[in-house]
Amino acid sequence: MTPPSVLNLSAYLMYATGKAARRTLSEKLTARGLRLWHLTVLTLVADLGPQPKGVLAARLDMNASDLAKIVKDLADAGQVTCVRSLTDRRRVDVLITPEGRLALDHLSADIASADDDLLTPLSEAEREQLASLLRRVHAHHEDTGPAAGVRPTAQARQP
Repeated sequence: MTPPSVLNLSAYLMYATGKAARRTLSEKLTARGLRLWHLTVLTLVADLGPQPKGVLAARLDMNASDLAKIVKDLADAGQVTCVRSLTDRRRVDVLITPEGRLALDHLSADIASADDDLLTPLSEAEREQLASLLRRVHAHHEDTGPAAGVRPTAQARQP
């Protein structure tokens, strides 16, 4: 049982709810042989276009060697490919493949299901309000966090 006084701490509530959300989403991803980092990297490359590995690691505030493992997993599954940049041969860009886009399409139902499971007690309007508030809080911390200075280059934004 959660101590009543802790229920007045927003940071605790976000932490506990975040754990429940991670657990629910992780179960859905594990059923497809994926982890949350796989989804995050795949989605980021799908949304922003080809990304240099170093930029991906910085954006995600992730150790480069950990990112390399995630990218290797995705490449082994045929969901991303790594190619030398045409503008800077020293740079390796990560690109999503058609198989990766298809995987994301299939995951969207799983993600929606995880959201539904987590947000069961809320009405649709409350869900929209919560999402809006969470985006504002997230944007604030993203703008001041470790990856705040990482912005997509013109090359990285191209699909």
